Amino acid sequence: MASSPREVVFHQSANRPTLLLGGDRELVLFSIAIPVLIFFALMSVLGLCLGLGFWIAAIAVLSRMGKADPMLRHVYLRHIRYRPYYGAQSFRGSPTQFIPVNWR
Repeated sequence: MASSPREVVFHQSANRPTLLLGGDRELVLFSIAIPVLIFFALMSVLGLCLGLGFWIAAIAVLSRMGKADPMLRHVYLRHIRYRPYYGAQSFRGSPTQFIPVNWR
């Protein structure tokens, strides 16, 4: 029996987020579907140009998002889910707490 603990090799690729064209996989696939729908709805050269323009812009934005934080979509969805429970910001109509005169 060896006195040192067993070491397990854990490859970096097993823990890497799945990106497609530099962006989140689901968002990139959805951004491909929208220009295809635009093209088939208009069925003209204008529809093809609008679809290609939208797709290039969407891939540029999604790749910048993926470079900044690959898990940005998941963080945003969690933020939206917990928004009613976490009021970290103060606002003009927020109730003020009563502080007694002799609070010390």
